[in-house]
Amino acid sequence: MKRYGSVIRIAPGKLEEYKKLHAAAWPGVLRMISACNIRNYSIYHKDGWLFSYFEYVGDNYEADMARMAADPETRRWWAVCKPCHEPLSTRGEGEWWAEMEELFHHS
Repeated sequence: MKRYGSVIRIAPGKLEEYKKLHAAAWPGVLRMISACNIRNYSIYHKDGWLFSYFEYVGDNYEADMARMAADPETRRWWAVCKPCHEPLSTRGEGEWWAEMEELFHHS
């Protein structure tokens, strides 16, 4: 299992819309997240920043992420959510949410 953290800004005036979207997340999108070996997925908000955390329990992260990205319902969900985001200019190539380095973990 590997933990992932990422960050993005919420676009001005979009927080309430983003909250409503995620309060009624599409069932097909949630099924795809699970099918792609993601567990304990959470999104947090603070002062205009969104922080995402999940645990990946699969064997091939790149293949699972490609599978998710190819899913038509997930792609429609992303198209609805994308206008709510302001990605960081320092994000890595191919990233929308900027991946974060884990500095500490205690279990």
